[in-house]
Amino acid sequence: MLTPADGLKILNTPDAELPELLRQAREIRDKHTGQRAALCSIVNAKSGRCPEDCAYCAQAGRHQTGVAEYALLDTAEIVRQGLAARQNGAHCFGIVTSGRALPPEDLAKVLEAVRLLRAVGVAPAASLGILDQAALRQLKAAGLKRYHHNLETAESFFPQICTTHTYADRVHTARAAKEAGLELCCGGIAGMGESKEQRVELVMAIAELSPDSVPLNFLNPVPGTALQSVQPLGRADICRTIALFRFFLPDKDIGVMGGREQLLGEEQDLVFAAGANGFMLGNYLTTSGNSIEADHALVAAAGLER
Repeated sequence: MLTPADGLKILNTPDAELPELLRQAREIRDKHTGQRAALCSIVNAKSGRCPEDCAYCAQAGRHQTGVAEYALLDTAEIVRQGLAARQNGAHCFGIVTSGRALPPEDLAKVLEAVRLLRAVGVAPAASLGILDQAALRQLKAAGLKRYHHNLETAESFFPQICTTHTYADRVHTARAAKEAGLELCCGGIAGMGESKEQRVELVMAIAELSPDSVPLNFLNPVPGTALQSVQPLGRADICRTIALFRFFLPDKDIGVMGGREQLLGEEQDLVFAAGANGFMLGNYLTTSGNSIEADHALVAAAGLER
C-alpha cells in the first residue's frame, strides 16, 4: 500500500527521471484499464448566480467574471445535447447545474431528462450539488448511471477554497451517491496553491472513497475569481500529478479535464503519456474545449480505442 512518503517522492521526481516515472504510470494504466479511452461530455444546464464561494469558480455569484447566467435548460435541449455528445463519441453525458443543490421543481425536470436520455440510449450522469439520499435514489430510479461530486482539494486546504459548505459535506454526498447504488465520479483540482503534501492528501482521500472515475482538473485561473493571480502548474508538474493519481488509483478511469487545453497547449498528448486514460470532449462549463476532431486525433495518437 502506498504511503504519503511515496506520493511525495512521485511529486518530487527529478526532471531526468521523469520519463521513467511516466513509463511506469502508463504500464500501470495499461495493465488495469487496457487500451480503452474513457470519454465524457457535459451540458452546463443551469449557469451562474451560485451562492457558494468556491475560490476557483467562475459561476460563484460573488465573483465578477461575466459568465452567462440562466435558469435550468428545457428538457428537450438537454436531451438534444446528450444525443450530440453520444454522436461525438462520449461514453457518458453529464447534466451539470450551478448552486448548492437543486430545488424540487428543477430536480423534477432533471429526472425527466434522465428518463428521456435513457430511452434514446444515452448514459446519463449528473453533477447537481449537495443532494440527500432521497434525491439520489430518485435519480437512480430514473436511470441515472453516475453521480459526479468532487472533493476539490485536501481537507486541510479546503477552508481556504470554500467557506459556505464543508469538506465533510462533500464526502457525505459522495458516499450517499454510492449508497444509492450510483457509480461515483469524484476528483479534484490541482494547482490552487496547495502544497505537495496536500495534493497527496487529496489523492489518498479519493482513493479511500473508491470512485469509478476520477476527473483531474488543473487550475486555469479565471479573471475575476479569488484565484485569478495564482501561478498555474507547469507541464512537468502536471505530468507528475497525473502519474501520482495513476499510482494511487491504478484501476480507475482517470480523465484530465479542466485546464488541459490552456495549460498544455500543443502538448496535450502528455495526459496519456503520464498515465491518464481519458478526458472531456467538447466544451466545459464556462470555457471552450478542443474541436471533437482534435480530441479524437489525440486519442488515436495515444493508441487508445474510442
